[in-house]
Amino acid sequence: MGIFVGEAVPKRAVCSEGAWIDDLLLAGDGRTTVLHLSGPVGRGELRRLVATEQERLRAAGLAAGGTLAVRVPPSLACIVAMLAGWRTGAQVALLDHRLTPYEVGKAIARLTPQLVVEPVGDVTGRLRGHFDLATRVTPLHGGRPAATPHALLQLSSGSTGPSKVIGRTVGSLLAELDRYARLDGFPRRGERTVVLASVVHVLGLVGGLLHGLAAGSEVVLPGTQTVDGILRAVAAGDAPTTLLGVPSQAALLTAARTPPRLPQLRRMIVGGELVRADVWERFTRTYRADLGAMYGMTEAGVIATDLTGAHRPGLTPAPGMSVRVEDGQILLGLPASPYVGPADPARFVDGWLRTKDAGSLDEDTGLLTVHGRLDSQVSVGGLKVDLAEVEEVLGALPGVADAVVVQGTGIEAFVTVRDREVFDGLAAALAARLAPYKRPRTLHALPGIPRTVTGKPVRNAEVLRAAARAAAPAGGSAPGAGGDPAHLDVDTALA
Repeated sequence: MGIFVGEAVPKRAVCSEGAWIDDLLLAGDGRTTVLHLSGPVGRGELRRLVATEQERLRAAGLAAGGTLAVRVPPSLACIVAMLAGWRTGAQVALLDHRLTPYEVGKAIARLTPQLVVEPVGDVTGRLRGHFDLATRVTPLHGGRPAATPHALLQLSSGSTGPSKVIGRTVGSLLAELDRYARLDGFPRRGERTVVLASVVHVLGLVGGLLHGLAAGSEVVLPGTQTVDGILRAVAAGDAPTTLLGVPSQAALLTAARTPPRLPQLRRMIVGGELVRADVWERFTRTYRADLGAMYGMTEAGVIATDLTGAHRPGLTPAPGMSVRVEDGQILLGLPASPYVGPADPARFVDGWLRTKDAGSLDEDTGLLTVHGRLDSQVSVGGLKVDLAEVEEVLGALPGVADAVVVQGTGIEAFVTVRDREVFDGLAAALAARLAPYKRPRTLHALPGIPRTVTGKPVRNAEVLRAAARAAAPAGGSAPGAGGDPAHLDVDTALA
């Protein structure tokens, strides 16, 4: 395609025109299977479904330059609705179906779409990988036409604070698809991509769905997001297969007691957070497949990759992406600010987006190492502590299934452990591995770490404490994985 960030794009791709859907995503042999949910969907069938949905949206009042919100769980209906909105030339806002009615109301008030596509009836099934459902189109009072040239609006994950409205132009999406097309080892024509990441968020949407349609890699959504459901989806086809998800899903797959032999499983690629060393080791040993990593943001999509895991923890900047590190912070070169509406003016200056991610760039190899969020670096008694380091040490301890470390009144750690004995030994284990000023002052055990709808661990101290209080039995404190009360002051434990 030859389209890069910052490069002029064809006129039709500048704002809301929808020819790119036909030219890039729906063109080709109609008999070719492009999607697999409950069953195979050919390219010709997908074209017919998108055209039918487009007529329904037009009948409800959608026109080029209009605005559409899609709040539908992963499904053929969700995919068809977003493609039909773009084919019409509308600005499409994607809302995660797991948002509460209160969160949806706030999002609608911020985005002011003219129409919303949503399921008919309630949607249940927390571990479902996709749904078979009907949708309705509802015109919204007070909805407004698009005020910006963005084709896609998304909300940031909100893992560390309030969500931001992020806009992507057609040119930005095409540039990201070009980066994926130029990645050696990313799924190609004749291969399969089992997409575990949500198709309404950037990794599953662009790296999974849109890239698959553009490149001719069959996109598969598993029936369930359980270990058995994921492995069945891989085993259902003989073509080389890539899993696309987040590190917590890779960790889940390592829990399989007797995984089947899957020679077609080429690799798993994960993004969204750092991959723990023990997860990488267990996954590659269990499945004899690569576990690769990607670094990206909703604001820009894929930024850097290591698809084989050969350079851990280093990543190679994606083709066409401008990356530099200034004062320990990763900066991205973008043609315009990705934010829609009020935003911190310091985030995008002179064509560079401040990611708020800490990193380093090796001048000799060109590899980028992501060290975590800048706000994970705190001062304790005048000494610098990287909370990501503390979290990595804690998460690698035997018996610890998951861990999040934050700065509250002091360093606090929230963990999921396999039994109470593990939790009772954490203070001593950390004392042998971390200098005193780096150790958490308080440890909390939770049945599960709260996560955003994209699967990222929540790092808001108040939210985590509230989860600990909610999990605590009456008159006690937070339960561990086995339901035992578990709250520990480290200084007292070591006294």
